[in-house]
Amino acid sequence: MTTTTAAARRPSLATAQPVSDAVTTPPAQTGFSKVVASAEAAIADIAPGSVLLVGGFGLCGIPEKLIGALKDRPHVSGLTVVSNNAGTADWGLGLLMQTGQIKRMIASYVGDNKLFERLYLTGALEVELTPQGTLAERCRAGGAGIPAFFTPAGVGTAVEHGGMPIKYGADGTPIEVSTPREARTFNGRPYLMERAITGDYALIKGWKADALGNVVFRGSAQNFNTSMAKAAATCIVEVEEIVPVGALPPDQIHLPSVYVHRVVHGHAYEKRIERVTVRDPAQGGRLQSYRARPDAELAKRLRIVRRGALEFTNGMYCNLGIGLPVMASNYIEPGIHVFLQSENGILGLGPFPTPDRIDADNVNAGKQTVTLVDGACTFESAESFGMIRGGHLAMSVLGALQVSETGDLANYMIPRSMVKGPGGAMDLVAKGSPTRVVVLTEHVSKHGKPKLVKQCDLPLTGIACVNRIITDMAVFDVEPGVGLTLIEIAPDTTLDAVRAATEAAFTVSPQLTTMRQSSVAES
Repeated sequence: MTTTTAAARRPSLATAQPVSDAVTTPPAQTGFSKVVASAEAAIADIAPGSVLLVGGFGLCGIPEKLIGALKDRPHVSGLTVVSNNAGTADWGLGLLMQTGQIKRMIASYVGDNKLFERLYLTGALEVELTPQGTLAERCRAGGAGIPAFFTPAGVGTAVEHGGMPIKYGADGTPIEVSTPREARTFNGRPYLMERAITGDYALIKGWKADALGNVVFRGSAQNFNTSMAKAAATCIVEVEEIVPVGALPPDQIHLPSVYVHRVVHGHAYEKRIERVTVRDPAQGGRLQSYRARPDAELAKRLRIVRRGALEFTNGMYCNLGIGLPVMASNYIEPGIHVFLQSENGILGLGPFPTPDRIDADNVNAGKQTVTLVDGACTFESAESFGMIRGGHLAMSVLGALQVSETGDLANYMIPRSMVKGPGGAMDLVAKGSPTRVVVLTEHVSKHGKPKLVKQCDLPLTGIACVNRIITDMAVFDVEPGVGLTLIEIAPDTTLDAVRAATEAAFTVSPQLTTMRQSSVAES
């Protein structure tokens, strides 16, 4: 992974004014305005080969008008784009992938964008996969004038050792790979040095702004927008509403005007939602439906999540990964109040919304529509990962492709086949005490291979990081220096069957019990 820096220095206020023929009438009380007439005028000077920092998480909080204007200038190509991900194949940054304008992506997550994945695996797109929290902090550091910092995320993985494919050749062989990181030990714990990111332009989506460029974001749409705005030589912000100078309470401004150079008033926003997920009040307020699956497979998944729900304790602050972990939140026992954190910038996730409460500005880390509980708060991604790395959460719950008998985790890539990207997982398992890591996973893969293995042969997410594993067959504790201990077994299986489906060595607890389940009825 290389480090991107902008060749140009940040412009002064005098040179940061928008294109002169597009400036609206300045507000009388200031005599100055950064408002430009259109997205097309705002991006008119972006040149081929520029480095762009683009806010958003999935499709939430993306600068759709600025991206659309850039798509209409196909000669502006060879771009390096820094963004958490690239939207979908037909919206957001996926539009610039369709036109071939992006040469290199620096991102944490590919997700379900099949175009992104295909271009990467066929060598048509260079990709630097970066842990999500590291990406956020690299941008935050760039905007704060900090050239580098040390983080525990990625220790023991390809982030530290290098060799992660950046560009593939036509035959599927990597022809450019990431370089090793400098590692140092602080207070007996290893850390990796990461360099800051700066860019030529930031393309940002806000909710409201005044003519000076003070910006307010809404809900989880803040995500990466704030940090990226600060790290660019020229920051262009599109907003849904422009208000008079002085109308925004000073203590409620998320992005101060000093960081903003151009403001665009967008109209008729589509604000597409990647995964509309709703609940049915007639079914106890839980999910209306899961993805269509065979009954036997769904029964396995429900067993996992109903057991996983018993890990929650009253008053716990917890992060849930996408998939099975999110499903587990629907089965929390009555009387247990848990504060759920989503790494894209929410603390206090509520149930999935009813159809009449869908809000495009509030999505979870799985890009699903969510509600917020009373007392919830939203914030930028860099703040979110500060909570995570700082050990302020009691538990993180994740999925897995493999878990080793020493608690190593692999959950983001099958080389040359499937690329999801590390997302926030590397930060979530680079935990500060007392954070506990619980894995929810099927016992064997869809191809019938054990997922609990002696040693992971897939790229690692973290080393010796897992504390408990919950599968459809059993529950294991993972203890440093001891390994796996079987503590619960499913009622319809046997110890011999568990051994046959498990490559990793394990011991059996003398207090082995039948696997417990949440008392909450199945939805």
